[in-house]
This record gives sequence, C-alpha cells and structure tokens, in this order.
Amino acid sequence: MNRRHFLRSLAAAGVVGAAEFAPWHAVSAFANDLDNFVRGPAVKDHPLRQLSKHVWMIFSPDGFPTPENQGMMCNLTFIDTPKGLVAIDTGASVQIGEMAIRQLKQKLNKPVVAIINTHYHGDHFLGNQAFVEAYGDMPIHAHAGTIEQIKGMEGNTWRRLMEQWTNQATMGTKVVAPTVAVDHGQELKFGDVVLRLHHYGKAHTPSDICVEVVGDGLTCVGDVAMNGRIANMDDGSYAGTLKTYAALEKNAPSKIWLPGHGEPGANVLAWNRSLFEGIYESCVKAVEAGQPMEEAKELVLRDPRVASQARTTKGFDSNIGKYVSLAYLEAEAAAF
Repeated sequence: MNRRHFLRSLAAAGVVGAAEFAPWHAVSAFANDLDNFVRGPAVKDHPLRQLSKHVWMIFSPDGFPTPENQGMMCNLTFIDTPKGLVAIDTGASVQIGEMAIRQLKQKLNKPVVAIINTHYHGDHFLGNQAFVEAYGDMPIHAHAGTIEQIKGMEGNTWRRLMEQWTNQATMGTKVVAPTVAVDHGQELKFGDVVLRLHHYGKAHTPSDICVEVVGDGLTCVGDVAMNGRIANMDDGSYAGTLKTYAALEKNAPSKIWLPGHGEPGANVLAWNRSLFEGIYESCVKAVEAGQPMEEAKELVLRDPRVASQARTTKGFDSNIGKYVSLAYLEAEAAAF
C-alpha cells in the first residue's frame, strides 16, 4: 500500500489523531510499526567469512524463501580490491542488502564500488537498491540478456514473488537494474585484482555470468551450479549446464567453486554434474526408447547418481517431478 494512502486511511479511522496526543514513546513505537508496515523488518545478521585472499562471502543456510528467513536464501560474495569492494549478487531484498552492508562496515570498512549480478532471478539482484542508496551510483554489471529481463517483466515479477513468499517481509524493495552489459572473456580490473567473466550459452538461464577471481583459484558460478540444493531449471538447459561445467573446468580451473546456494568447495561442479547427468541421461534413454514421461521419472529415481543424492538435496521431493519433466522435454526437442 502507498504510504500516503495508508496514512489517509488511518486518519479517517481516527488512529493518527489519537497518536498525536499519545506519550512520546508511544508515538515513537507507532512510527516504527508504521515504517515496518510499508517496509519489511530488518534481517538478522549473517557473518562474513573469508574464502581466499580477496574473496569474502555471507553464507545463506536456507535454499528457498520463507517468512521465517525473510528471503535470505542466496550466498552474497564480496571481492576486496585496492579500489574498493565488488559485490557479486546482492540478495533478495533491500533489507538483505542492508544487513550485508552492516557486516562489511564492521569487518572491511571499504566502500562497495561495483556490483555484478550473475543472472536475473530475484534473490540475486533485488538487494542492489541497498548498495546504491548507501554508496551512490556505481556500475552494476550483468549480461545483456539479464539486463533486458530485469528491466522487462522479470524485475517486478520477482519483487512481487519475494513479497508473497516471505509474507511481505521484503516490502520496500525497489528494482534497481544492472547498468553495464558484459560478456564472455571480459576482464574487470580493480587495481591488481582481475575478475574474468565466463558465459558459455544457456545453462541455468540464457544469460549466466560466472566470475573468476584470477590468482585466487576461485570462481563464483552463481546458480549454474549449486551444492546440496536442486536448481531451478525452468529457464535453463541441462545439456547447456553440463557443457558449461566442462568449459569452466578447462578455462577457469579453480580450487574453490562458489555457488549461489550451498557451501563452496572443490567438488561443487562434480556434485551437480552427477545429479544432472542422472536426470538428463535417463530422460534421453526414455525418449530414445519411446517411453512416456512417467516411465522416465522411474528411470531417473532408480539412477544411482540421483538416488544417492536424493536424501541430502534440499527441495528434492517437491521439485524432482517438475525437473524430470523439463529434462524430458529438452531431450525430446534434442531428438528432433
């Protein structure tokens, strides 16, 4: 609801008039409640953690948005450079961005001078607002396809979805779209720190950007790979994702793969590859044999690569049916 309209409705009901004659502490509490009504409450602090010489992260323990976690579901990454901090993905709300800024001021006390959004899903870009409000205009980098989607329907669609999924905890968040288009092979230099960008076609989305921190042996992969969570593949491609893994391992060999969801580590791509190969290759076999989707799902669930990970993968039971359907449709399209 618009703040002005809300105040008018309160005045009409006599609530504002009553507040004007209340003790000062009651007025202060009323003002705080009013602000929380039009803007969601603050997000609890999540600590910064150093992963390499230049890379820090705020880990998100949850994989999906809920009213309880207020949309805190995506890892936030910060590159410490001589020119300032570079944020890679900013969270699902202005409140999450503000929480991250509190941690940065306590630990690193450097300004954020640039942002990179890895793709157009809202848990990765809706925190942009907080950084621009705190530090002023700055370059916000993303693939041209990501910029187009956020400026189009995806921006406000994701903003509304986050409000819905969190019971309005993200209220007050505005869409601040990326401003600088980047693509595969570009290097962003901040003093002696070089960030090399990788894009190998459609993977998690058609316009994913992975960020290699040259010299640190670490690559931020966004949602191209996850660890312990089944990825949203509605906008993606299984075959394209597997192709991207091979290209990253060849062109950005890393000791640490930092995913948008789940713990970073050396085996993130291997974990996700095993799961996706089990899903997609089973569907390819079903299509080649002329088996319907229901039988393809049975093949997937029996595949040892899938069965071994089912219990430890967040969202597996509630999502595997949909993701088998997507894999089956992709396999069918490839067969023609």
